[in-house]
Amino acid sequence: VVTAEEHQMNGGLGDSIAQLLSRELPTPLEMVAVNDSFGESGTPDQLMTKYGLDAVNIVEAAQKVIKRKG
Repeated sequence: VVTAEEHQMNGGLGDSIAQLLSRELPTPLEMVAVNDSFGESGTPDQLMTKYGLDAVNIVEAAQKVIKRKG
């Protein structure tokens, strides 16, 4: 499972899904989200890249999950 969100990682959607999966169905999980930092100004594309929320990072997260799933 890969979650991607324009939100802080802690307390976000991915965090909620991680809690559910850990209780109900242990599954490899990667979260693509803002990692404990303050917001800044810029174009949407600049900010997505800066915070690792772009397509490249989402694909990398999916590849990590696939490798772990084996």
